[in-house]
Amino acid sequence: MNEKLIVGFGEALWDMLPEGRKIGGAPANFAYHVSQFGFSSCVVSAVGNDPLGDEIVADFEAKGLRSVVERVQFPTGTVEIELDPAGVPRYDIKEGAAWDNIPYTARLEELAACTRAVCFGSLVQRTEVSRGTLAKFLDAMPQDGSVLVVFDINMRQNFYSREVVRESLNRCNILKLNDEELELITPMLGLSGDSVEERCRAIIGEYGLKMLVLTCGVNGSYVFSADAQSFLHTPKVEVADTVGAGDSFTATFVASLLRGFDMAEAHRRAVVVSAFVCSQKGAMPVLPDEYKL
Repeated sequence: MNEKLIVGFGEALWDMLPEGRKIGGAPANFAYHVSQFGFSSCVVSAVGNDPLGDEIVADFEAKGLRSVVERVQFPTGTVEIELDPAGVPRYDIKEGAAWDNIPYTARLEELAACTRAVCFGSLVQRTEVSRGTLAKFLDAMPQDGSVLVVFDINMRQNFYSREVVRESLNRCNILKLNDEELELITPMLGLSGDSVEERCRAIIGEYGLKMLVLTCGVNGSYVFSADAQSFLHTPKVEVADTVGAGDSFTATFVASLLRGFDMAEAHRRAVVVSAFVCSQKGAMPVLPDEYKL
């Protein structure tokens, strides 16, 4: 495998939405949107030996989405999603799922050596098995500083810990989080400073990050680096639901950086695409050509 790939590592599952079930999980959403920009991407996860797992694998194939999805003796993951009147989701993520038990294989080791960017979150690290596999995968990637390692923190329910967050920050070079997550990690990391900028810059300095992306819903979004920052207002759209909007933001931002756009332009493109995704049902709408890089 000589081709360089962008990898979404973690949970592949079914979003059980009010209107029916759709394939979800941040890594699959991320990899799918990256592929819409013409990059070769890959989902790393695990599914069960069950009809729901069969459907996920078939769906990835139908979307032309490459995957390293192992079959394990646990049920394919599901998450019950309720939408509030503003279309904002509340999640009930079932435990003991296949993606909690991603094995480290020769296929994964080969993929790691060809990875140019990877995105992972805290959710896949709620069990020792998948957490250990992720650590081995990150260790097997090129260690020359060329790989974008994105920690899209994705704190859900109680499936995170100080240890996981700190270790992930030590492994990544780009952090993506939202305003609620910033409030959660402020005491966890012992951050000082009242303003958003002070705390974000403290994280960049402490962990040597290239960039930090902070989304604040309808209140806009920021991108910080050691010596620059960008703020953009959130476009006003008619929201269908916000499921997968953050993943499309991350995917567009990473794809734009890899295309050679600077931080501010990558941010602008990410804001536009995520607003479009909010206007559509589900996490993986097809992007119109005008949004593609």
